[in-house]
Amino acid sequence: MRWLLDQGIPRSAAMYLSDSQEDAIHVGDIAMAEASDPDIIRHALSENRIIITLDADFHALLALADSSKPSVIRIREEGLKGREVANLILRIGRQFSTELHDGCVMTYIGGKIRHRALPL
Repeated sequence: MRWLLDQGIPRSAAMYLSDSQEDAIHVGDIAMAEASDPDIIRHALSENRIIITLDADFHALLALADSSKPSVIRIREEGLKGREVANLILRIGRQFSTELHDGCVMTYIGGKIRHRALPL
């Protein structure tokens, strides 16, 4: 899978994902650390990437635009280290590969995952 990690997600998570043969980039590594959420969505669409974020705005923007892609995973746990985030992403990617490929929004909180197909 191709991942785009938003600001707030540890940069080291991209490195750990890459070490696991995943295609992962962090917005800070592609000069998008200050980019707006719509710009990040456009970038994810152009490169067929799944957005990983702490930000609820992505789900709302996709809903308002009636978008079917990109998929977004919102992590609602603070303080996770890069390796923990990478392991979580890998687990979600394995468990929900079809949903992520087809277009969905997910929220991870307290060990649970909620997801809805796009468009909302």
